[in-house]
Amino acid sequence: MKTRIPLILLLNVAGFALFLSWYLMPNHGFWFPVDSAIFHFFNHGVAEENRAYVWFLAITNNRAFDGFSLLAMGGLMLSFWLKEQSAGRRRIMIIGLVMLLSAVIVNQLAQHLMPVKRASPSLFFPDVQRVSDLLHISTKDASKDSFPGDHGMMLLIFATFMWRYFGQKAALVALIIFVVFAFPRVMIGAHWFTDIAVGSLTAVLIGMPWILLTPLSDKTIALFDCHLPTVPNKN
Repeated sequence: MKTRIPLILLLNVAGFALFLSWYLMPNHGFWFPVDSAIFHFFNHGVAEENRAYVWFLAITNNRAFDGFSLLAMGGLMLSFWLKEQSAGRRRIMIIGLVMLLSAVIVNQLAQHLMPVKRASPSLFFPDVQRVSDLLHISTKDASKDSFPGDHGMMLLIFATFMWRYFGQKAALVALIIFVVFAFPRVMIGAHWFTDIAVGSLTAVLIGMPWILLTPLSDKTIALFDCHLPTVPNKN
């Protein structure tokens, strides 16, 4: 991959513009009514104590449910791994390792460089009904510092790697995984919509182009391929 500076800068500008459209406006400008409407729309079912709906939110926001997102991502990569021979399988495993390393770095930079600290809507709005008040099971329905959405960011980074190394169809499936596993946090009130639509997306638009639209990811994969031990062939 040659360095695509014009596209990188365009994506970076889009990321900064997205963030500033939210950050610089008093009370976050037009974003706040959107955030508020989305939260209250989903919280309405909780307030009415719709038991099936409350259980759905509780289960999909339980920490154990996050394991299904890992299984979904792993399953998508496994579908490509099974089609390869030993060298291709090794490369896919290394791509996964580089993806994980990239996700950790981008997430940490975003957490430290974005000058924002805000509580989730379930803690911000008064007199709201929380799932944890209705059911005595472990579920994530609140956060004292919800911006940017780290869970959504990780899923978006996965989607970008799938696009870069496995094609558009794989990226589309990855985006479906992102929606399925990131938005329950919004539905339950643990995250604002903009924690993901602004926070997570901003970090990805600014950070990931420098990794995937330059030789950096390819060179890192090649470096790991040279220095990581190989598994002996048992044949």
